[in-house]
Parts: sequence; structure tokens; C-alpha cells
Amino acid sequence: MNQENKYDVVILGGGAGGLFCAFHAAKNGNKVLVLEKSNKVGKKILMSGGGRCNFTNRLVNPHNFLSKNKHFCKSALSRYTPQDFIDLVEFHNIKYEERKHGQLFCLDSAKDIVNMLIKECKNANVKIITDASPSNVIFNKNLYTLNAEINNKIDSYKLKICTNALVVATGALSVPTLGGSGYGYDLAKQFNLEVVDLHAGLVPFMFTDHLKPICKKLSGVSHPVSITCNGMTFTEDMLFTHRGLSGPAILQISNYWSLGDTISINLFPAIDIESHILISKKSTPKQRFKTILTSDISKAIADELEILFWPDMANIPIGEWSNSQIKSVCINLKAWKVKPSSTEGYRTAEVTKCGINTKHISSKTMEVHGQKGLYFIGEVLDVTGHLGGYNFQWAWASAYAAACDL
Repeated sequence: MNQENKYDVVILGGGAGGLFCAFHAAKNGNKVLVLEKSNKVGKKILMSGGGRCNFTNRLVNPHNFLSKNKHFCKSALSRYTPQDFIDLVEFHNIKYEERKHGQLFCLDSAKDIVNMLIKECKNANVKIITDASPSNVIFNKNLYTLNAEINNKIDSYKLKICTNALVVATGALSVPTLGGSGYGYDLAKQFNLEVVDLHAGLVPFMFTDHLKPICKKLSGVSHPVSITCNGMTFTEDMLFTHRGLSGPAILQISNYWSLGDTISINLFPAIDIESHILISKKSTPKQRFKTILTSDISKAIADELEILFWPDMANIPIGEWSNSQIKSVCINLKAWKVKPSSTEGYRTAEVTKCGINTKHISSKTMEVHGQKGLYFIGEVLDVTGHLGGYNFQWAWASAYAAACDL
């Protein structure tokens, strides 16, 4: 085997976690190679946060993560904090802003984060090969050997590579057009690691019932709501789409929803809508119910709610409504029950929920128990963060934990 194909560390995946782990491992004196199957690294970073990359969150807490083992993420998150990453961003003079709920975004472009990671890798002499498809991973005599087929517009060739440490940072099934794949899970199964049931996470809902035409008609309209499912509640914006419902509130609750579940939507989380209507009944009795609502909700949404919940009373002034009729409609407005038929799936999911069972992984180093030199980091593991920069922070933290052990 050609000596140039021997590395101390080989990292599969040139996304957030892979690149971050690469330069930290190289700074420890390792010869590091990153293999990325896409034509360029950091594709998912570039598309995140509407092109601005919500790169972390000041309010990161283990409670913001879902996992079969809720304690697993604690060690890595405590060793590499949001402030640690903010310090790196500031060192590279990247301008950023803080939005609601502690979310941090690039002021200019997500390219700033990708360029920062590439620069750090270059300074640490990390070798990056794109358009690379790894295969045939074999462990023998404390060495991992694998083949990599390189296919790009200029050249096509094969490499045989051996390494002391293999870091799997391949991401998961979400957004396959940006490089998402199940390769990390296949590799985990090769080494007899359990993969917890996989689902699309942080993903829009779709409907096949009467709600579908309503959503299509309201496509592009958003409204702040409080949404509940299986004991979890999020208060954020909800967006109607031509397929169903999306927006931050929907993406957040999707991580807690299973097929067949009903979700409850409070359309007026900031006010007591029943009291508001009853006051209007006394002060402006000639107004219609829908007209009163339009001070707190768009006319387009109010029009559809009227058809759904009070069509027979549509033209009757509020002064002629009984208090029990008002209460009945307000119950629906405060707890609108809807039943998604499905999600949009991995095509638009921001993350893959669940993953490799963390019982196989050291929470301190991300190394597989009893399998020297094999590490899994980032989204491929059964650790799924809330929307708002949490999954990026998990990528940085888990990557750092692995790099410190290399």
C-alpha cells in the first residue's frame, strides 16, 4: 500500500461535525483525511437558517435534546459550549446577530461558517477529498482499511486507505439532495450497533382531509400559535403551505408527533380570546365575530375559521350570540384539533430523529465501546436537538469530544 494513503485519522463526511473534528484532530498532531461524497463540503450548512446558518444557541441545555438516553449528550455539551464556538466565530471576525430564544445567525451568509471551517482545516494541514464514495470498511490488527472511489468532472480513480481511527460524520437521511444518506447507519450495523427507529424530524406536516384545501388556500400565511402534542408545547409561528402546515411551531412539535396523533393548536396564545369576545359583545354588539378576530389574526385565516366553526352564525351580530355559543367557538380557537396524515419526510426534514443507540458509544469520547478507533459523531447518533441552533451545537460538541481523544 502506498504510504501516502496511510492516515492517523480518516473522517467520513465533510459537514459541520466532520470538518470541525478534522482540524481539532489535526491540531493534536494527527495526519487527517476527510472524505466527502458531495462535490463540495458544508452543503447543509450553506442552506441552513435561510442561508444565514443558525450556528448555535446561547440557551443550550440537555433538555433541548431528544434521545433514548437523555443523559448521553450532557458530557460533550458541557465540554464544548456555545460560548466556545462564539469565540471561534469572533476570532474569524464573522458578524452575527442574536434573534429570539437565544438563536445566533450569521449577519451576512452561511458561507462565512463554511469558509471558517475550511480555513481551519487548511491551517491544520487537513486533506479534503470531495466526490468520494467510501466502501468496504474492514478492521484488522487495529487498522481500518477502506476503498474510496473518486468521481468528479476532472478525474475518476480509486484509493485504498488505511487508518488508526475512523470517525463517522456522515449525517443522516434528511435532505438527500444536500448529501444526506444512510451510510453511517449501514456502517454501524456492520459493527453490530443497534440503530433506533428512524424518523424525519423538524419537518412539515401534510393533510389529506378537509384541512388540505384550507392550507392550500392560505399558503404563505403565517400566524403565532401555541401548539401541543404528547405533553409538549411550543409557542412560535405556524405557516400554512400548499401541502399542509410548517413554520417553527410545527417543526418543533413534529419531533414529538407519531402517525395517528392529533395536535392541538391555540390560535390566540397571547390573549384570552373568550374574554376578548365577551368584552366586544358589550362594547360593539353590532360587530360580527370574524370582524373582532381580525384585530389579532389575518382576515384570510378568519375567513376560513368562520367556515369551519361558525358558518350558521356568520352574519349574526355578536350582540345576538349567547355566551355559551361564544364559549363553544372559542374552545375550538384555543384548542383546534388537527390530525396530520403524514410529514413531508426526509426530503424537507431538517434532521433525522433517533439514530445509532448511544448505549454503544462513550459519552466522553464518542468512541464505540469495545471497538478501538471507531467513532460516531453528530446527527448519525440518537441525539436530536430542537430547532434553533441546537443540532449545530451538538455537531460541534460531539466532534470536539472525539477529536480530544484522537
